[in-house]
Amino acid sequence: MDSEDPNDGEQYHLEVGPGDVAETVLLPGNPERVPKVTDAWDHSEVRAEHREYRTATGAYDGTPISVTSTGIGSPSAAIAVEELARVGADTLIRVGSCGAIREDAAVGDLVITRGAVRQEGTSDEYVREDYPAVADHAVVAALVAAAERLGYDYHVGLTCSTDSFYAGQGRPGFEDFEARGSEGLVEELRAANVLNFEMEASAILTLANVYGLRAGAVCSVYANRVTGEFRTEGERRAAETASLATHLLAKMDERVAESGAGEWHAGLGIE
Repeated sequence: MDSEDPNDGEQYHLEVGPGDVAETVLLPGNPERVPKVTDAWDHSEVRAEHREYRTATGAYDGTPISVTSTGIGSPSAAIAVEELARVGADTLIRVGSCGAIREDAAVGDLVITRGAVRQEGTSDEYVREDYPAVADHAVVAALVAAAERLGYDYHVGLTCSTDSFYAGQGRPGFEDFEARGSEGLVEELRAANVLNFEMEASAILTLANVYGLRAGAVCSVYANRVTGEFRTEGERRAAETASLATHLLAKMDERVAESGAGEWHAGLGIE
């Protein structure tokens, strides 16, 4: 085996192979969220479990769908993107939790990411720092349509992805340590109309664009950094929204094929 690429057949970290995953894969961080994601599906089967990566494949309303947990942070999320792409995935949707930095994004609401501030180092190892982390427009549209159909409160906008839950998000460290630049970080991002903090979206979006894949992100708000509220609420809302969005994306792709368009646009509708 070529030591420069150990991914021949079964993937080195995810332990999935060709045929194990659907074209669309949801990406929660915590492996314990995988059964919470698949609860809403028609059926599912765990295909692999290794380290932080747990993968299940099944169907939602008849549409093939998979889920792979990525662990915490962009380095492990990038490994998931790399290895899922190698076995046939072409659409990736981050499903997670986040901290909102705007008053109107209440705990339990959803944040759908349109683009992300790359305040993580993983994507810097792929492309220059001014390369944008942008969600696919069809994925964003499908997530919005899904949230509307499910009746969930949501916000669409910019996300800041960090490498640190504490210092990188302007929180005090151990014994009230304050990292350089952390004091004004939240206000700076608020002034720039950023909606939320999380730790994986910008790397997933960047790699997807580099590799010609589709990607997006939807997160449940657990904390509001402005009001000081914190509750683990709305976890399943993000999973349901992403699952329904997968089904809607399949319908959108059918509309593209029927129309002969180059890609989906609002004029084609969904169904």
